[in-house]
Amino acid sequence: MEDTPRHVPVLLAEVLELLAVRPGGFHVDGTLGLGGHAEAVLERSSPDGALFAVDRDPAALAHAARRLARFGDRVALEHADFRELPELLHKRGLPPDGILLDLGVSSMQLDDPARGFSFRNDGPLDMRLDPTRGAPAAELVNRLPEQELADVIYRFGEEHASRRIARAIVARRPFHTTLALADVVRRAAGRPRRGIDNATKTFQALRIAVNEELDDLGATLHRLADCLAPGGRLAVISFHSLEDRAVKYAFRELAARGYSLLTKKPVIASEAEQRSNPRARSAKLRAVRRDPALDALGEAA
Repeated sequence: MEDTPRHVPVLLAEVLELLAVRPGGFHVDGTLGLGGHAEAVLERSSPDGALFAVDRDPAALAHAARRLARFGDRVALEHADFRELPELLHKRGLPPDGILLDLGVSSMQLDDPARGFSFRNDGPLDMRLDPTRGAPAAELVNRLPEQELADVIYRFGEEHASRRIARAIVARRPFHTTLALADVVRRAAGRPRRGIDNATKTFQALRIAVNEELDDLGATLHRLADCLAPGGRLAVISFHSLEDRAVKYAFRELAARGYSLLTKKPVIASEAEQRSNPRARSAKLRAVRRDPALDALGEAA
């Protein structure tokens, strides 16, 4: 793998605008990745803005640390899942002016066959965002009963051929590599779909299940919003309908609690950005603001 993987942060200008990044602000990146958004936030908040960032992938964290080294003690990094942020922020005792979550899988993860996310190149059937924790995808594929496997593929992949695919997987397992699994999935899925590989939805489902990507997402967004300073903002980028749906419902609930919706509809990438960065095509950005009046009401009560 290259020492400095190519990384183009999606919806960068829109993120900076919705977070209202300003000099001296304190911001949090809960999904640091390769540090593209974080770098821009630190530049915009110069000369004395600070950033606290976490990521569950140790390799991504190491790359981002090199990228952000020039900012010195203005940036602090930690190996953690964004769901751990409320506790980590409580320990720091400083409410952030803005929090960003970019829920997508990075290009570095997708392009590395050894990580097992993609079926474009053969690799171990792993798919863990944090290789130091949890079980790899091979364990789910080879262990789950057929009905449970079909449920995972349907629920997290919205794959209508889930029963047929699960039946084929169980009949031919064990699987240990991505290409072997993808071949069986494609055959079981039936007629090739226009514009999408037949293995895509099943691989998405397995990745989501392995990393528990949707677990407690809505509840975590509520807790993160409550960590914000008065007037602080929470922005979330999602990449598939299940994530976006969870974010949309959580933000609606926050609006009912008195938070301000900054995006009534999700912000999507411009046609120019989609042409230059295909990963941006499925990105959706939503944001809310903690109204200072909420804190005034709390004090009055």
